[in-house]
Amino acid sequence: MSLQGAQEYTTEVAASVKGCFATIIDFERYPSWSSSVREIRVLDRHPDGLARQVEFHVDITIKTLRYVLEYEYDPPGGLTWRSVDGDVESIEGAYRFEKLAPNKTRVTCRQAIVIGFWLPGLIRRAMERTALQQSVDEFKQATEARIATAKKTSAKKRS
Repeated sequence: MSLQGAQEYTTEVAASVKGCFATIIDFERYPSWSSSVREIRVLDRHPDGLARQVEFHVDITIKTLRYVLEYEYDPPGGLTWRSVDGDVESIEGAYRFEKLAPNKTRVTCRQAIVIGFWLPGLIRRAMERTALQQSVDEFKQATEARIATAKKTSAKKRS
């Protein structure tokens, strides 16, 4: 994957690599934690059950975009995607999860988007950067909340 013109954002998440991977592959939950995702549908799955093609409806303020991404996985270290249909000319991206400690992971998202309609370059780049950073930060919050909920559930079962 060349990802020419890609934007990249990295953060640290208080979760294991497996915990991060579990959040990113749970597509049906995206609308509950991603502020821009309005609707999501898994269209097709790989033989192992992981989503292969996923349809997104994303609010980018000026309009709602529909696109379908096709995913490949490197569990639990990450995943890649590319667009195969929709309102966007092309999207390519990758999430990578790197273990820093047992419950600390460096998360890097890299994505290149060609939206296919004109926006001034400065506005387009700023919008892409903000959207990428917001997406990764929301992923971090969702993953850490998921881990906290699992710990509470586990503690209740033990008591």
